[in-house]
Amino acid sequence: MGEILILYYSRTGATAEMARQIARGVGEVAGMISRLRTVPSVSAVCQATEDDIPPDGPPYASLDDLWECDGLALGSPTRFGNMAAPLKYFLDSTGDLWLAGALVGKPAAVFTSAATLHGGHETTLLTMMLPLLHHGMVLMGLPYTEADLHNTRSGGTPYGASHWAGPAPRGGLDQEEKRLCRAMGHRLAEVARKLRKT
Repeated sequence: MGEILILYYSRTGATAEMARQIARGVGEVAGMISRLRTVPSVSAVCQATEDDIPPDGPPYASLDDLWECDGLALGSPTRFGNMAAPLKYFLDSTGDLWLAGALVGKPAAVFTSAATLHGGHETTLLTMMLPLLHHGMVLMGLPYTEADLHNTRSGGTPYGASHWAGPAPRGGLDQEEKRLCRAMGHRLAEVARKLRKT
């Protein structure tokens, strides 16, 4: 079985819901499964440490998760047009994988959630791609053959799946956002499966 790592940070649950929808899309591809992983918050207090196991949700990611995956979906809330610090902190620890070329040639896609409609969805997705390019990953977006990119009034970009959470909870992902997340997971898994055969 091939495996897609869905690695994300989520504070209010919107990015986590996107990750679950992406996992559904991965599960639609024969011979492919998903592995959901998150990262702990970064503390402003130097002595503070997180437990090894989160109180709920998927386990915390390790470098082994990246070594073992056939593809990567990377997700973060939008923070001033950039990824959240906990995810960046984890990615900054991947130097050994970079030296070994462990991620070279593996497909990757990115996703984000933002509270404001024009809060930097696209810049967040683009800046999340930069470390993946340094790792030599093959980046994938969402093509406009996905009809929901033409119809959505909230999230969704050609750079990757996105969600507009709004200033107050809007009741979760819109149907278009869910379908775009699943489409991204499906597409990523299909490409990873093809690359595994070469």
